[in-house]
Amino acid sequence: MTDTSILDLGLLDGSVLCFGGPYSNAQSTQALLAEAARRGIPADRMICTGDVVAYGGDPVACVDLIRAAGIPVVMGNCEESLGFAADDCNCGFEEGSECAEWSEAWFAGAAMALDDNARAWMRALPRQIRFTLAGRRFAVIHGGIDAISQYIFASTPPAEKADIIERLGVDAVIGGHSGLPFSEVLGSGLWHNAGAIGMPANDGTPRVWFSILTPIAETGAIEITLHELAYDHAAAAQAIRAVTPDLPYAKTLATGLWPNMAVLPDAERQQQGRPLSPRPVLWTRPTSAAAAE
Repeated sequence: MTDTSILDLGLLDGSVLCFGGPYSNAQSTQALLAEAARRGIPADRMICTGDVVAYGGDPVACVDLIRAAGIPVVMGNCEESLGFAADDCNCGFEEGSECAEWSEAWFAGAAMALDDNARAWMRALPRQIRFTLAGRRFAVIHGGIDAISQYIFASTPPAEKADIIERLGVDAVIGGHSGLPFSEVLGSGLWHNAGAIGMPANDGTPRVWFSILTPIAETGAIEITLHELAYDHAAAAQAIRAVTPDLPYAKTLATGLWPNMAVLPDAERQQQGRPLSPRPVLWTRPTSAAAAE
């Protein structure tokens, strides 16, 4: 588990679609692929922040869809644990908590369903993906750089995010794991989380989220937009009930409310049930004066 591989995609030309947490939700994954095709965004300009397999009912189908599409995927804690045959998902849940107990069930089911070929693919995933867009250097990670399952939210202190950006030696970080979308400009840097496509964002709606980073040639800025994704959540819920009927995640797909908020800071807990309406973020180049400071 000491592989620190980095996949460098080089210079990307055009809009980049980012998404996290397919979570074994084949229906939402299919919907995302269709949406990317509709928008004319090819697989080599799509990036997944990990956890292809988790709470949902179709781990094999979800892995097959992502692999067949050829989308670059950064290793999440679920890929690390399943790929290296760990005992649990290493999701960062407190021992003995409801989430830890529930994860034992879906993790065991996923581990039984996945074959050696899928596990080998997971083991070979990079722990970082890097690329350059509009002259800015990006690093894609799953959680943090010291812990793959570190939770970083909008309310996480800016200094903590800025430190990771500095340690990675990049201009921007795209993170995953937390399941909640947000963008934050930190001086001349940026932290972005596209959210998850496999589970709602705890906002009281069944919508899931992805993002698009669009370079603005005239100004050198990058526009970051979050997009809701509608899909057949009823079919996805039925797939969960077919394999783990005693878990609460099928209900979550319909209500849009997480069954447990133990991992959330107070600020994020207070947002439960409030439908998201994120505004675009325009990340501009720093002025020469600001850059010199």
